[in-house]
Amino acid sequence: MSAEVPGGPQVAPALWRRMACFVYEGLILFGIGLIPGALGAALFAISGQHHPLQSPTALRVFTFALYGLYFTWCWSKNGQTLPMQTWHIRLVTVQGTPVPQARALLRYLLSWMWVVPAGVVSHLLGWTRWSMLGAVLVGIVVYAALALRHPRKQFWHDAWSGTQLVTHRPPVAALAQGSR
Repeated sequence: MSAEVPGGPQVAPALWRRMACFVYEGLILFGIGLIPGALGAALFAISGQHHPLQSPTALRVFTFALYGLYFTWCWSKNGQTLPMQTWHIRLVTVQGTPVPQARALLRYLLSWMWVVPAGVVSHLLGWTRWSMLGAVLVGIVVYAALALRHPRKQFWHDAWSGTQLVTHRPPVAALAQGSR
């Protein structure tokens, strides 16, 4: 099964499908995000000593790196995370070819545009965690809506990283083999 997309650049899958995939991805990330905390707690239990992963900053950095590893590996391996497979969405370059690791990493870093601006503004204004969460949710909605302003309806971090989301339905024969 090839990741080639006939015709190169295409209009993205419907925004509602990409946002449903985004929500599903959040559930996966919640589970992945539990790993650093569990690892830090296990290291403390074993050693009885304060471990660097018990620092909130260290936990955030470790989690950021872990998320980056997850996305970069999935996108460069077959262009899809599990939620993307479920919603029949694949990440490819604008030429329609598989995404190399360096470009997948660039896309991951640029994809933080979903939440960073709202998080920074709310932090600078000294908002509470709930106000910050509200600002981030509004930022996500605004950022998603900005995709509608893109000529091919792609998210802007895709445009900046030279990638695109496309609809990808596996061939019927591949589906039949997978059910055996």
